Amino acid sequence: MPYTVTPTAIPEVLVLEPKVFGDARGFFFESFNQRDFEQATGLQGVQFVQDNHSKSARGVLRGLHYQIQHPQGKLVRVVQGEVFDVAVDLRQSSPTFGQWVGEVLSASNHKQMWIPPGFAHGFLTLSESAEFLYKTTDYWYSEHERSLLWSDSQLDIHWPLQGEPLLAAKDVAALTFRQAELFP
Repeated sequence: MPYTVTPTAIPEVLVLEPKVFGDARGFFFESFNQRDFEQATGLQGVQFVQDNHSKSARGVLRGLHYQIQHPQGKLVRVVQGEVFDVAVDLRQSSPTFGQWVGEVLSASNHKQMWIPPGFAHGFLTLSESAEFLYKTTDYWYSEHERSLLWSDSQLDIHWPLQGEPLLAAKDVAALTFRQAELFP
């Protein structure tokens, strides 16, 4: 199997570790293969329509973002640096509604995280800088994008912060969990 798949405390959020072939010259791994992804995760019919790439400096916190009418599943990974990646369950019908999971993703551990539709997502850059790649199952629609407050005390996310994070204006103005638009 080309991936080792580990469910998190929220079973639908998965950590994927690809099989990496390396020697003194460097390494090689298949970062995505539809057939192997489906076989390893048991997720059938997941289709990615958009790839995104961001670069962030140390201390940048992006998120927690989601789309209310066009929810996106995301397969995320880091190709340079290290981040603390977080998913928050916003599905009211879920037994894990309002819970979060976090995982360190880095260029050196090659881990990926599958975040299903219905979750808010964000990450904190832990290294000097980080380049973050993610595949999405739906397109980005600015009118449907929402931001959940990263520091909401009800969520109590344990961000590994050193000082205050660097935030975009939309993340400073984000709504609390009580105010947020949620999924059924």
